[in-house]
Amino acid sequence: MAGHSHAKNIMHRKGKSDAVRSKVFSKLAREITVAAKMGMPDPAFNARLRLAVTNARSQSMPKDNIDRAIKKAMGSDGENYDEIRYEGYGPGGVAVIVEALTDNRNRTASNVRSYFSKNGGALGETGSVGFMFDRVGEVTYPATVGSEDKVMEAAIEAGADDVESDEEGHYVYTSFETMAEVAAALEKVLGEAESVKAIWRPQNQTPIDADKGATLMKLIATLEEDDDVQNVYSNFDMSDEDAAKLAE
Repeated sequence: MAGHSHAKNIMHRKGKSDAVRSKVFSKLAREITVAAKMGMPDPAFNARLRLAVTNARSQSMPKDNIDRAIKKAMGSDGENYDEIRYEGYGPGGVAVIVEALTDNRNRTASNVRSYFSKNGGALGETGSVGFMFDRVGEVTYPATVGSEDKVMEAAIEAGADDVESDEEGHYVYTSFETMAEVAAALEKVLGEAESVKAIWRPQNQTPIDADKGATLMKLIATLEEDDDVQNVYSNFDMSDEDAAKLAE
């Protein structure tokens, strides 16, 4: 296990939070509705719903909104959302995975394809870049929870696989199968996490310069602004100097 500090991730995560801030609640509500529809509408008996509700609370989503999203799943007139994964390449050959929840596959596919083509990328077939990523669990804590060493020690005790820390926070990685178990062990030591979720983590990273990086950030921001898109993952690697240029 190794701790890492990625300045480029600070830029990306800040950009991500700003880009989707106005849409956060609607995306969280959609995930809650889908999770409730796929299993029991009670978080105590539905692990995916429990995670969705926990993540919604960490974003200060009001309880009324959460309850409404669960009730929506129980109604016969509620929308049916399909889970779709899109894969492709962005500027500079960077691999990109897009997760969507949509009630109109044609609309979403058309939009995602146009975002790639307008921003120096190309949408590929499902599986075209997925093999470059691992499906893992990510447990996120704010930097204020403690030092990197403290979080690292807690992560080792909890059975996590890796930790990355930067000035924004701590990111603890686990196998997909042990995500809930590790998160529960961490909570006993560090308190409730900001988020617990399954992500696509790149196995290797693709170097990219500031010029290509600027276009890539535009592609990612455009994808994340789409109501149907839930998550975007990429394997870009940028120097701290280039990241600082783009963050200005």
